[in-house]
Amino acid sequence: MAVGTSNPPNLYEQTSYPDFYFRVTNSDHKHELKNKFRVICEKTKVKRRYLHLTEEILKQRPKLCSYMEPSFDDRQDIVVEEIPKLAKEAAEKAIKEWGRPKSEITHLVFCSISGIDMPGADYRLATLLGLPLSVNRLMLYSQACHMGAQMLRIAKDLAENNRGARVLAVSCEITVLSFRGPDAGDFEALACQAGFGDGAAAVVVGADPLPGVERPIYEIAAAMQETVPESERAVGGHLREIGWTFHFFNQLPKLIAENIEGSLARAFKPLGISEWNDVFWVAHPGNWGIMDAIETKLGLEQGKLATARHVFSEYGNMQSATVYFVMDEVRKRSAAEGRATTGEGLEWGVLFGFGPGLTIETVVLRSVPLP
Repeated sequence: MAVGTSNPPNLYEQTSYPDFYFRVTNSDHKHELKNKFRVICEKTKVKRRYLHLTEEILKQRPKLCSYMEPSFDDRQDIVVEEIPKLAKEAAEKAIKEWGRPKSEITHLVFCSISGIDMPGADYRLATLLGLPLSVNRLMLYSQACHMGAQMLRIAKDLAENNRGARVLAVSCEITVLSFRGPDAGDFEALACQAGFGDGAAAVVVGADPLPGVERPIYEIAAAMQETVPESERAVGGHLREIGWTFHFFNQLPKLIAENIEGSLARAFKPLGISEWNDVFWVAHPGNWGIMDAIETKLGLEQGKLATARHVFSEYGNMQSATVYFVMDEVRKRSAAEGRATTGEGLEWGVLFGFGPGLTIETVVLRSVPLP
């Protein structure tokens, strides 16, 4: 029924980011590595990103700039405070668009890869928003990119099984726990520094919208999860004294592309849909190579993943929040281009996400007519 997004105020252009990154990490003398990182940044096809960290913050907490110095406490001090604050901005936008009092939010589902604490970020967010003390909270930590889609699946179940429920689903990701200085032997860490961005997003989900009060954007017709067998090392991470470390299989685009069609077929079988150009796409981008592999494997027409590519180029990979930015972009483009529905003129669409596991989340969306 509503979508809201937010980003930190600090915008970094990708062309100048290598200079910033090597300066703040005291690595300017590593000329060959800096040139390598510059190439990695160019290959991401990210144009700009928003990040919470600034040079001033990093000067105050220099441990964050090392490659492997124990620094968890410094990182945790930041994320415990900042995750709920950034999430609040996105949630307030969604609640405003929804148009009903925040006191009528019955459930809060919140996910973030960082900020583990007790009471958690869900409690802090509910307090910042002034939600009723009776709100039912669910906090999901340490999950990553597929969680935007998974939260819609959870919100759907909550809304359909609790009469009158209105679920505020919020995702907030900032890269403080994974920021670190460069090392020539760790390509995965360099790739993370080049491609991830910070952002938050929120949606309001409910069943039986009130006529004249609530305006649906999409109908969540079905939602399901599938885990690719023996793929747990394909993509993942570890929380250590040094923060988050990530790993990913260099054939990840191929692995995702080879397994996505089975998930799509299972999700769309009840509708009799098997042509993937006949649906609109709200896809978590991952990276450029993953999108290329999906398009090739499924025979998608050029432009089917245009919104995902646009969001990735303008914001980077914001993990779980990214797919909500794509959703917002799809419905806005549909209106701006004079399409008949919120799904680029099509009735049915797929919201798709993937993450550690390898976990594939498939959500079937039904668009609504645009005025």
